[in-house]
Amino acid sequence: MLTRRHIRVKVMQCIYALIQSKDDSLEKQEKFLKYSIDSMYTLYLLMFSLLTELHKLAEKHVNHASKKYITSEDDKFPDPTKFIKNKLLQQIVANEALQKEFSKRKLENWYLNDEYVKLIYKNLIASDIYNSYMFSTTDTYQKDKEVIIALYKEIIAPNEKIYEYFEDDKLTWIDDIPIVNTFIVKQLKKVKEDAVDSFFLPRLLKDEQDMIFAKQLLTKTLLHNEEWEKEIEGKTPNWDKDRIAEIDYILLKMGICELLNFSSIPEKVTINEYLEIAKEYSTPKSSIFINGILDKLVKEYKANGKLQKIGRGLL
Repeated sequence: MLTRRHIRVKVMQCIYALIQSKDDSLEKQEKFLKYSIDSMYTLYLLMFSLLTELHKLAEKHVNHASKKYITSEDDKFPDPTKFIKNKLLQQIVANEALQKEFSKRKLENWYLNDEYVKLIYKNLIASDIYNSYMFSTTDTYQKDKEVIIALYKEIIAPNEKIYEYFEDDKLTWIDDIPIVNTFIVKQLKKVKEDAVDSFFLPRLLKDEQDMIFAKQLLTKTLLHNEEWEKEIEGKTPNWDKDRIAEIDYILLKMGICELLNFSSIPEKVTINEYLEIAKEYSTPKSSIFINGILDKLVKEYKANGKLQKIGRGLL
């Protein structure tokens, strides 16, 4: 789920938090880094938990309507139970591995905050996507999958109230939501009707090396902070330190650290990654500024033999 770029962002966030709190405890930042990465998986599970809660609410709504003597809104559809019989939704709800993970992590967020589930459900059933699906007589797994993906992309993922809730719950989640939503859509597109339960519980990190990379990037950037500052000052003689955006300063230090300490990562990959992060998290001109400095340093390091790269690189 997490790419190396996401990991770099997590490290950047940890360093930024350290600067803001003026807490120089490396151990505390390492714990925060691990917590921040782990909590991203919790967010992923919460979004799947939301889908199961929406199914429960839909089922409750249909059952309640069937016991009423007056005509309900659902009566206009050929089959009022079509949504709760959606094959992909049924597959998620019946997934024992997912349900066990919800229980293990005590994910009761939607039970305790059911107003968000009701809000999403209200928006969902009012949408053209839902109504078109409910009037359709096509009954295939592919069509069921397509409507859940469309509802997730158009109704669930962009919901501002959900964003506000997650931002209030955990500060790091606000940056994680787009990543998690994108990954979930990819998962839903790839899922097949005969998928095993574990399909919905992918690995958070590709392998153990990703966590090692995250910890080493954090510790080496912080432990050699003064050294990296001198490298930057040498390439910005006409710039006062205070004039450099704080995020840019952090990204430059991380970039220099990566160039000199991670021999298997090509310098082009390193520079490109920090340029892309700068475009998203810093000022409009930050990527040009960072590219200029890192490019100068790469040429200098190659000339004096400080830049030693081996292998094809970890992309």
